[in-house]
Amino acid sequence: MILNPLPPPTPSPPPGWYWSLPYAAVALFIATMAALLWLTHRQDAEEQRMTLINDVLWMEQNLSFQFERNNAQLTQLGPELFTRKHPDATTEARLKRALDPESGMIRILWLDESGAVRGAEPPYTENHLVGESSGTFPSTATYRLARSLGRPAYSDAYAVIENQTQFEVHTPVFDSGRYLGSVVGVYSVNEMLSRQIPWWFSERYRVSVTNNLGLEIAAKSKVSPLSSLAYEIPFEPPGHGLNLNITAYKSEVRWIPLLLMGSLGILATAIVWSLWQLRRHMQRRQAAEQALRSEHAFRKAMEDSLNSGMRARDLNGKITYVNPAFCRMVGWSADELIGLMPPMPYWAPETLERTLAVHQMVLGGNAPPQGMEIRLMRRNGERFDALLIEAPLIDSDGRHIGWMGSMVDVTEQKRAQDLARQQQERLQATARLVTMGEMASTLAHELNQPLAAISSYNTGCLNMIGRGEISPTELTGVLEKVGKQAQRAAQIIRRVHAFVRRSEPKCEPVDVNAIIREAVGLVEPDAQRRGVSIKLDLAEPVPAVAADPVMIEQVAVNLIRNGMDAMADAPRAERRISLNTRLQEGMLIFSVADRGKGIPPEVAEKLFAPFFTTKEEGMGMGLNICRSIAELHRGRLTFEANPGGGTIFHFSLPVQS
Repeated sequence: MILNPLPPPTPSPPPGWYWSLPYAAVALFIATMAALLWLTHRQDAEEQRMTLINDVLWMEQNLSFQFERNNAQLTQLGPELFTRKHPDATTEARLKRALDPESGMIRILWLDESGAVRGAEPPYTENHLVGESSGTFPSTATYRLARSLGRPAYSDAYAVIENQTQFEVHTPVFDSGRYLGSVVGVYSVNEMLSRQIPWWFSERYRVSVTNNLGLEIAAKSKVSPLSSLAYEIPFEPPGHGLNLNITAYKSEVRWIPLLLMGSLGILATAIVWSLWQLRRHMQRRQAAEQALRSEHAFRKAMEDSLNSGMRARDLNGKITYVNPAFCRMVGWSADELIGLMPPMPYWAPETLERTLAVHQMVLGGNAPPQGMEIRLMRRNGERFDALLIEAPLIDSDGRHIGWMGSMVDVTEQKRAQDLARQQQERLQATARLVTMGEMASTLAHELNQPLAAISSYNTGCLNMIGRGEISPTELTGVLEKVGKQAQRAAQIIRRVHAFVRRSEPKCEPVDVNAIIREAVGLVEPDAQRRGVSIKLDLAEPVPAVAADPVMIEQVAVNLIRNGMDAMADAPRAERRISLNTRLQEGMLIFSVADRGKGIPPEVAEKLFAPFFTTKEEGMGMGLNICRSIAELHRGRLTFEANPGGGTIFHFSLPVQS
C-alpha cells in the first residue's frame, strides 16, 4: 500500500451546455405534461360542451313534442266543446288528460267566434293576474292572430301572482270551413320547467327562461351554477323573445388524472431538486478534488524539498512509502524499497542486532518521543549516523495502520559536535592555563617558601655535621621538617598539574564538596595575597553527582577568582567570599557570594556572551565556559544580587540517582 499515490490527471471541466441538458430535459418533460394536462382539460371541456349540446337538443325536442301533443289534444277537444252545450263525461276525461301536470298546461278555455269565453276548466277569475297583464286575459291579439292564421298561435308571457309566469296557446277550431272558435291552453312556465325537465337533466344543468329584456322569469333551480359552461337557445314555441338558458353545474373532480398529474408534477419537482442537489454535490466534489490535488501537489513539493527522509511502515514492519530524501539518503529507489520486510538492505551488518532491537521497540509502540540515533549503511557501503523519530500512522477512520518515521542524517552534525567539543576542551584547557598564568607569581612565592626552608635546613645540617655538633636525634627532626616542606611543594605542584592538564572529558560520580576544597586550596595563596578570606559552609553529607571533576573544579576556581576580582577596590576588612552547598528539588546547588560592587543591568544582559569582559586583560570566556560546562552536565549557572552587597552565583547539578 502506497500512502501518497499520484493523483489522477485533472479532468477537463464540462462544457457550459453540459449542465443545461438535464434542466432542458426536465423543462421539456414539464412542458409536455402541462400540454397533456391542458389537452386533457380541453378535451374534457369539449366533451362536456358536446354533452350539453346533445342534452339541450334532446330537451328542445322533448318540449317541442310536448307542445305538439298538447296542440293535437286541444284540436281534438275543439269540436266536442263547441257542438255540445255542456261537456259530457268523455270530454271531461279528455280535459283532465290534457291538464295532466306533465303537460305543462294549468287551464283550458274555449272562446266562441266573437272571442267571448264560453267555458273554462278549471273555472277562473282574473284575480291571479298582476301588473300590466290585468284585464288582458285571455289575449285578444293572440285570438285574432290564431283565427287569421288558421293554426295555433302563442301569446306573450305575462306575470301572475306568486312570482309565476304564464303564456297562452290559441288553437282555432273549424267545422267544414266554418270558424267555430278557439281553444286556449294556459301554460305555466314554472310548472313546465318543473315537470318537463327530468331529474337527471336537473342534476347536470340549471335551466332558466329569460324574456326579451334578458330578465329571468322562471328557473328549474335556485342554486347558482359554479361552471362557466352555458348554452342559450330561443324558446320556440312560444317565442316572443323568450330564451332557454342551460348552464352546466361544475362537474365532479376527476381525481385520477389530477392525482396522476400532481404525482408527475411532484416527480418533476423532485427531479429538478435532485439535479440541483447533484449539481451542487458535483461542484463541491470537483472543488474538493481540486483542493485535494492542490494540497497533494503542495505536500508532494514540500516532501520533495525536505532533507529529512520520510518512511512509512505497516503494523508488520513492511515499507509502504518513502520520500525522495529517504531514497537519496540510503541510495535505493522507492520501487526497490516499497514492500520490503526486515532486515532492510540499509541496515549496517555490524549494528544489525541493535537496529533490529530498535525496530521491535518501534513496532511495540515504545519508541522515545525525542528519537533514537542508529547507524545505517548506504548502497555504496558508506556508513552514516541517523536520528530516527517514529510516530503512529492513523488513517481517516482513526485506525492505527502503521508507523511514520522521519530520519535525519546527523553524521556531519556529530562531526561538528565532536569538533566543537574538542575546541571547547582546548578552550577550557587554555582558560585553565591562563588562570595559572595569572596565578604564577603567587604560586612561585608559595613554592619558594618550602624550597627556601629545605635549602636552609640542608645548609644547617651540613654545617653541624662538619663540626660534629649534631646528634642523630636532632638530624632526624631536621630531616622530618625537610620532608614536610618537600610534601608541601609537591602538593602545590600536583594541584597545578591536575588543574591545567588536558584530558578526555569523563563523567563519574564525584563529591562536589571535595572538589570545592581542592579549588580553595588552589586559589588560597592568591586569596591570602589579596587579603580575601574564604568561608566554607558546605552541607554534609551530600549525594554524589555525575560530572567531570576537572571541569567542576574549573568552574569553582573561575567563580572564586571572579569574586576576588570584584572586591579589588573593597576595604580589606570586607573582602569575604562565602562558599556553600545545598540540596533543592533534586539539584545540588553550589553558591559563591562576594561583597563587591555588584553587576550593573547593562553588563548583566551580556555577562555570559563570548569575549565580553570588564577586565583590562581578561579573555571574556570565563563565564561563557562555566555556563557551557553547566549545560553539558544538564545543570544551570545563574546569578543574583547579594542582599549584603555584591553578587551571588549559583551553579546547579542534577543529583545522581
